[in-house]
Amino acid sequence: MTTPMERLKNKITKEVLWLYILRLLKERPMYAYELKERIREAFNFEPATVSSYVVLYKLEKEGYVTAEWQESETGKPSRKYYRLTPEGEKLFKEGIAFLENMLSKLKE
Repeated sequence: MTTPMERLKNKITKEVLWLYILRLLKERPMYAYELKERIREAFNFEPATVSSYVVLYKLEKEGYVTAEWQESETGKPSRKYYRLTPEGEKLFKEGIAFLENMLSKLKE
């Protein structure tokens, strides 16, 4: 059985994974596994690999990110890099504004 704090952490991390992905893509284009590693480094949680791919697929399908295959210069397999779109930037800002608003209400 999970504690209320464990459930809160899951809700605010893994269940809104798209927000963390969009935040990292503001920095630069990245491939899926790189995003997963950066989430672990930057935000101290590790999403399931499949979850990252599913979220990226949905974000791409809805126009919040674009994807482009890039050949490796070192002979490694090509990778699919994701880039934030203007719609993705807007969605990120809306998500942050919503969280800030809710947090301010909780603090009142």
